[in-house]
Amino acid sequence: MKHTTGDELADRALTLHREALVVDTHSDTTWRFMREDWDFTTRHDEGHMDLPRMRQGGIDAQFFAVCKAASHAQGETDLLKQTLDMIDGVHCAVRRYSGDLALATTADEVRSTVSEGKIAAVIAIEGGYLIEDDLRLLRTYHRLGARAMTLTHGFHTTWADSSGIGVPLEPKHGGLTEFGRDVIREMNRLGMMVDVSHTSEVTVRDVLDVSDAPVMASHSGCKALADHPRNLSDDAIRAIARAGGVVQVVFFPLFIDPEKARMVRELRPQIERLQQELKDDPEGFREERRKVHERMTETPSPASLIVDHIEHVIELVGDDHVGLGADWDGVSFLPQGMEDCSKVPYITLELLRRGHPEPTIRKVLGKNTLRLMAQVEAAADLQLD
Repeated sequence: MKHTTGDELADRALTLHREALVVDTHSDTTWRFMREDWDFTTRHDEGHMDLPRMRQGGIDAQFFAVCKAASHAQGETDLLKQTLDMIDGVHCAVRRYSGDLALATTADEVRSTVSEGKIAAVIAIEGGYLIEDDLRLLRTYHRLGARAMTLTHGFHTTWADSSGIGVPLEPKHGGLTEFGRDVIREMNRLGMMVDVSHTSEVTVRDVLDVSDAPVMASHSGCKALADHPRNLSDDAIRAIARAGGVVQVVFFPLFIDPEKARMVRELRPQIERLQQELKDDPEGFREERRKVHERMTETPSPASLIVDHIEHVIELVGDDHVGLGADWDGVSFLPQGMEDCSKVPYITLELLRRGHPEPTIRKVLGKNTLRLMAQVEAAADLQLD
């Protein structure tokens, strides 16, 4: 048997990565598109994503999140304008950088865009609160190109329970309300992907009970490996897979590193106290929470943890139900060796190193997500027959 050297394996991994269609389902870089002083085509020292680093990382399709971040949105009255501004930001970026970026609303459009040498941009709404309890807004976002929606963020909506982020939340509805079920039915009809990241386990169950199309968890980890409230239990992963869905593994160390997740649990009383003390000063709370979280960066988390979570999903439910959802520019730090999106080829190399076959790796990198996207479209078409 011929021995494979490290250089040969690296060359094989890079070739495979360049040939594969690579899809990531969560980036918060969207807000940068709204800045007139920010150039997507320039390599930046700040942040996680720009065109040169996407090209280096081999990212072919990116879901760009539209979000007025989590609990900071509660009580605000201009959510519609902010949502429309962010959607417009993606459209403006597609127009401004038309030689490199194109809007994609179907799996076929993703493939055709990539075949033209461009990066496919998919608009995803992050947080069902942005529809303001109005299905007309959901339909409007769809008409403007949105093809996925995360049902909650770090807080409950009026119709769905959230998992919380660092602090678990007491249930408010016991999953989905009847209106929440209507939201899922309307998303199925429209052909929008239902995203259960950020939702509670009971909400996941209710979604799967209602949805006629498979669902995704666009940026989640595995609770069996890192016990964090944002992560999915094995039971939830099995249920998502049984329905044909996909879990896209997040890269944030607090969600994938068991030691960091333990620290989150230990620091929870301090965070809860700050939340109560600064309940009328959300900016102040965020700054104090950032200081608490800074101690978690003292010991770097290795990028291999990302692949641990990918492997866990594969071992649990097979290789048809896992993908990538980094959370670029939406997290405060990333693992060592995955500091920005230029480092994504590491995942292909590490999966090869661990003995995974090339067809499995292609599924992880993007085929599973595109298959899900096509199935959601097909389920919507069936409702039109």
